[in-house]
Amino acid sequence: MPLTTAPDPRPTRISAAILRLLLPHHRTTERTPAPVQAFPHQLRRIGDFVRDGAPVVFTLPAFPCKSPNPAKVLGRLPDQGERLSLGFLHRLCTDIERIHPPGARIVICSDGHVFGDVIHVPDPHIDAYADELRGLIARLGLTRLSVFDLRDVLGDLPYDAKRARVHRHHAPTVDTLRAEVHADDHARALYRGITRFLVEDTAGYPGTRSALQRACRQRAYAVLQRSRAWGALVAEHHPAAVRLSIHPQPVGAAKFGIRLLDAPDAWTTPWHSAALHRADGTWTLLPRARAAQLGRLVTADGRPSHFRQT
Repeated sequence: MPLTTAPDPRPTRISAAILRLLLPHHRTTERTPAPVQAFPHQLRRIGDFVRDGAPVVFTLPAFPCKSPNPAKVLGRLPDQGERLSLGFLHRLCTDIERIHPPGARIVICSDGHVFGDVIHVPDPHIDAYADELRGLIARLGLTRLSVFDLRDVLGDLPYDAKRARVHRHHAPTVDTLRAEVHADDHARALYRGITRFLVEDTAGYPGTRSALQRACRQRAYAVLQRSRAWGALVAEHHPAAVRLSIHPQPVGAAKFGIRLLDAPDAWTTPWHSAALHRADGTWTLLPRARAAQLGRLVTADGRPSHFRQT
């Protein structure tokens, strides 16, 4: 009889150990922590890299641009919130390297241009944010991070043409999204979260609050369309990658929600807030107006950076 070889348990063990490094940072609205076995999709993707002896590749659609509402953020460019978040992501990769020597890398899929017209942020502001993000990564020596955006996909085409092409080839219909929102709790929570951000990001709206909310509910579907289209495009360019998300994700979903920094709200990100350095040495994210009530402004490189609690 031919000899048989038992499956090598080492890739499975290493994949589980890598996932355990991510679990403390899982961004979810569920209250009960889940074990690694509850994430079969991520275990399978990580395991493929481990078996190949290759660096684990993560994609993270995130870091689009700063909120246009000055009551929420310190300016248009990355600040301490982004610096801390990028540092966290890089450390996560170096921690993985201790378990899996080929290490890991995270591709930050900066998605600001994908829906800049819908969120009312001009393309030059988005370019400046993404360019400074790349600059920060280089200056801080975060060699395991890289940035991928529409310029890498469609070159020098005008941004309106890029958005139209991505939408045409990859976006679901509004009717499809409406059906998902009505039928699925997670889709409904995401839609409501985006609607809330659009309302909060709107400064100086001339109409009534109810009119603003109606307009933002419509725009939220456009953001969802573009976000889904960008996700499909990222998957085309990085088909084997482990998909991370800055939005809360249910346990077992194909995307793993990841929390970049501590914040009182599971939806808060560095580009919708300002960083506050607490008196005990820890950091949190808060709307700029709230952070200013709790601390004094700190500058870095001649620009507002964060607040220090007083």
